Parts: sequence; C-alpha cells; structure tokens
Amino acid sequence: MRRLGQLIHLKPVGAEEYIKHHAAVWPGVLKMITDCNIVNYSIFKKDTVLFAYFEYVGDDFVKDMAIMAADPETQRWWDVVKPLMEPIETRNAGEFWADMEEIFHMA
Repeated sequence: MRRLGQLIHLKPVGAEEYIKHHAAVWPGVLKMITDCNIVNYSIFKKDTVLFAYFEYVGDDFVKDMAIMAADPETQRWWDVVKPLMEPIETRNAGEFWADMEEIFHMA
C-alpha cells in the first residue's frame, strides 16, 4: 500500500460550487476511483488550500492513473471541477495537484 498526499489551491469564487459537487460525487467517478485501486480517499479544505489524502493498493500506479484519465465520465467530472482550482506554483512539471513527500508516518 502506498499513501499519497496532494495540495492545490481552491479559487475563492469556486469554493461553494466545489464543496457542493463533492457532497454528491457522481457514482461513475467513485467507481473509477475504486477500480483504479484508490481507497481511503479524503479531501480537506483550509481557507483556499485543498489537501487530498488517499491510499493506492494496486501494482501499477501509473497505469491505473492513465486508465482513470482516459475514462469519459472522469473527464467530464474534471471539466466541472478543474476550473474551480488553481495549481500551486511549486508543483512538479506535469502535475495538477502537487504531490507531497511523506516525511513521517505512525502506524
């Protein structure tokens, strides 16, 4: 199992809409997340910063993320929610959500 944390900015004008959408995530999007071996997925909000945490339980993260990115319903979901967010400046090339480095874990 691999634990992942990610950060992104939430545009202030889109905060209410983003929260509304995540109160009723489309079933097909939730199924794709599960089918791509993501479990224990949470998104937290503090002011205009979003923090996502999830666990990956599969064998090929890159492959599973490519499957998710190719899914038509997931693409439609992203078309709705992505305009409400703004990537952080220090993200790595190719990232929308900025991956974080895990420096401590207590099991």
